[in-house]
Amino acid sequence: MYWRGRWFFVHNYATGRVATLPAAAAPVLQFFDGWSTAAEYATNAGVSTTVAQTAISQLLANEFLHSSTRRPSPNEEAMARWDRWNPAAGFFHDATRDVRFVDPIEGGRALRQKARTVPPPPPIKRYPRARTYDLPRVETSGEFPQVLLTRRTWRQFGKRPLPLASLAALLGYTGGVHKWARTGSDKRMPLKTSPSGGARHPIELYVWARRVAGLPAGLYHYGGDRHQLERIRSPRARVGIERYLPSQPWYDGAAAIIFFSAVYERYLWKYTSARAYRATLIEAGHQCQTFCLAATWLGLAPFCTMALADSNIEHDLGLDGIAESVLYAAGVGVRPSGADVQSMPAGSPPMRVQANRRVFKPC
Repeated sequence: MYWRGRWFFVHNYATGRVATLPAAAAPVLQFFDGWSTAAEYATNAGVSTTVAQTAISQLLANEFLHSSTRRPSPNEEAMARWDRWNPAAGFFHDATRDVRFVDPIEGGRALRQKARTVPPPPPIKRYPRARTYDLPRVETSGEFPQVLLTRRTWRQFGKRPLPLASLAALLGYTGGVHKWARTGSDKRMPLKTSPSGGARHPIELYVWARRVAGLPAGLYHYGGDRHQLERIRSPRARVGIERYLPSQPWYDGAAAIIFFSAVYERYLWKYTSARAYRATLIEAGHQCQTFCLAATWLGLAPFCTMALADSNIEHDLGLDGIAESVLYAAGVGVRPSGADVQSMPAGSPPMRVQANRRVFKPC
């Protein structure tokens, strides 16, 4: 429960229900910290049973109170397993799902207008009074520096299918188990190219194959231990990019899109602090960056995005959004012919780029 201006909000982060209520609802909720009847509340509050029943019915309808005759929903049961992390993790998890994404043209116009009165914060932090020490410039020659320096977000793609071997390499480098480690308790722990707290590795990869040579279109789960794709769903009709990546039509040319999900129980089993929820987000970032760097090394056109239609993706993958939820997406295609780096959508004005010679040596 929280105030926003003069409005009093109640948010059930297990069911996703949010409502503005009179502040008088708070004492009602406080009274029902255990099982009680409407008559007992009426006596305690000094109101008629009819008045009490009306207030209770509104709270029941909004799923802010439980009735002893109703079983908890699967989502409520799943969120109950987060008990050691809640309310911090549960509230953040639900409050940041299924947000509205504005049209990019409309959003750009709004930002330009905002910048006229509220300038953006500086991109670099400085300590003006601190003594400074110049560092040697960083080497840019060699394969690894070039992979790092040429990674960009691509929004234009070639029409050729993505080779299956390229997809296999991307999945293997990103989420494949390359070794197993054993602890004193003789439990196997997977080792991957990205770090994971306690080697718990909560991240799972799902593939939306759209145009991959030798692979039927559809949704797949990547089994990182056996290096296999497990088919979840074949499309009954062509699925448009808007269903999963709203307001981003430029990604429609991608040959494959990867969804990064988290199985939270793997962390809940070991870590009791809500801080562990942060780690799942960070680990999705680890693996996504590995994906983008590997795609760059393979000469492909990668991108990543947080603008997800969470519930649509989870519905089609068969995830409940709590025990396992989608966190991030990345995609890839072949590069369009005659292009070096196409970071902007087709039809956009060219991006002017200037090298920073203070950090890197010229190639």
